[in-house]
Amino acid sequence: MAMKHRIRKKNNTKRIEIDNISSHFDVNLSNELEANKKEVFRLLGNSSDVETRAFQLGKIHPVNAAIIFLEGLIDKEIVQNYLLNPIINDLRGTNANEKIPDVQQLYQYIKNFNITTAELTEISNFKTLLQHLLAGDTILLIDGVNKGFAVGARGAKERGVEEPTTQRVVRGPKDAFTETISVNIALIRKRIKDPNLWLESFVYGTKTQTKVTIAYIHGIVNPGVVEEVKSRLDKMDIDAILESGYVEELIQDETYTPFPTMINSERPDAISAGLLEGKVAILVDGTPFVLLVPALFLDFFQSNEDYYQRSDISSLIRALRFIAFFLALLTPSTYIALTTFHQEMIPTTLLISLAAQREGIPFPAVVEALLMEVTFEILREAGIRLPSAVGSAISIVGALVLGQAAVDAGIVSATMVIVVSLTAISSFIFPSYNLAISVRMLRFPFMIMAATFGLFGIFIGLLILTLHLSSLRSFGIPYMSPFAPFISNDQKDAVFRAPRWKLRTRPRLINQRNTIREDSQRPMPDKKG
Repeated sequence: MAMKHRIRKKNNTKRIEIDNISSHFDVNLSNELEANKKEVFRLLGNSSDVETRAFQLGKIHPVNAAIIFLEGLIDKEIVQNYLLNPIINDLRGTNANEKIPDVQQLYQYIKNFNITTAELTEISNFKTLLQHLLAGDTILLIDGVNKGFAVGARGAKERGVEEPTTQRVVRGPKDAFTETISVNIALIRKRIKDPNLWLESFVYGTKTQTKVTIAYIHGIVNPGVVEEVKSRLDKMDIDAILESGYVEELIQDETYTPFPTMINSERPDAISAGLLEGKVAILVDGTPFVLLVPALFLDFFQSNEDYYQRSDISSLIRALRFIAFFLALLTPSTYIALTTFHQEMIPTTLLISLAAQREGIPFPAVVEALLMEVTFEILREAGIRLPSAVGSAISIVGALVLGQAAVDAGIVSATMVIVVSLTAISSFIFPSYNLAISVRMLRFPFMIMAATFGLFGIFIGLLILTLHLSSLRSFGIPYMSPFAPFISNDQKDAVFRAPRWKLRTRPRLINQRNTIREDSQRPMPDKKG
């Protein structure tokens, strides 16, 4: 308890220091243009990317003015055509000073008539000035006025909308989120043209000042979930947020679990479908992966492509994913248990074949399995980190060469290579990469349990796993819903997917206000036609 108190005290000290810095930035702008410019350069440490452009307004009694911007973050054409040209051309005439004799009137005249960009914000202190300057806006300051303008002229290089790289589909939209939060919001708005799609934005990270936006559909979402998301976000105390994984780890329900309790996706259609079910999306600037809460265990077995195919095709593929889950989790441990403790359960012909293969193998089955599994995991990670041109070739060729060489050398049996290959292939079928990682982690404890207690150890492990899954919650929603608690009405979109005309209701536990997807009085088309 004392340790916790000391940590809390230390964090408070840091917060006080940050507040002191923020209060220093709250100093108001000066009437003198040069003083303001010098202070901006001083606060930014005379950084080399800070640029300024000085010019004069009027001819008879010229007034000094200047723009300040960060190189690489602005669109110079916007600044030239919509800021500098309108101001200088309008105020360079000989009668300009007669029309606008006072510098305060000049400030208002520029605000009302000269600046033609859509984004225009008045600034009066250095804190606001630095926030807009670091965000990519252009600052306009006029001598004799203790205020200025932040003009929206952002033009930093951005990656365009491309095809998803981690969640590919055969049939469905091919666009994916980018690192720009405004583009991501637009991709969602393009799909959900509903005024009830509400967004709320916040800024987190004392150093990065990262924009975080939550999106939900008012009237469908559970207000308690929205408030819970806001509450957890407000409790974040961190200096930098560089990716949505920072936010996920700070606000997730259960830290000590291998299973993900939040969905992350780079597909706008997947996030839009979640919003229509009553979930809340969390968008983080600087990453193409958007978070979606609450998350259920079933969500990680479902792909958006399931809803673009016919129900029978989707149901078959979804059933294959559940089979692959148990294969990826239990195949090595079952092989170890049968060959070590329960040889009587193996058919005689197969048992003789296995015994002949294992003749001369120096390791027991568990060591053989661990050796092959660890080797394959190393190859998998190497394939991810290597350049894309050679990564896939290295992982596939490496697995084939190493597997064949290990069998020829008498280190492992051919059956073990088949078991490990089946396990690896099964782990690639999941739409969610997070669930595949969870299965990879749990596979090793099950192998140890099988080597120690046989099939009894596997059953104990499954019991513990079931109890653990049943105890998890995601933002107050039971993780194993609609199985635990059992909801009969939601089974139509669980292991199997019912035809589209039967999917009239939203998940009951996620959405308790507006559960009907369409008007029940609306006549349905003839299913035979």
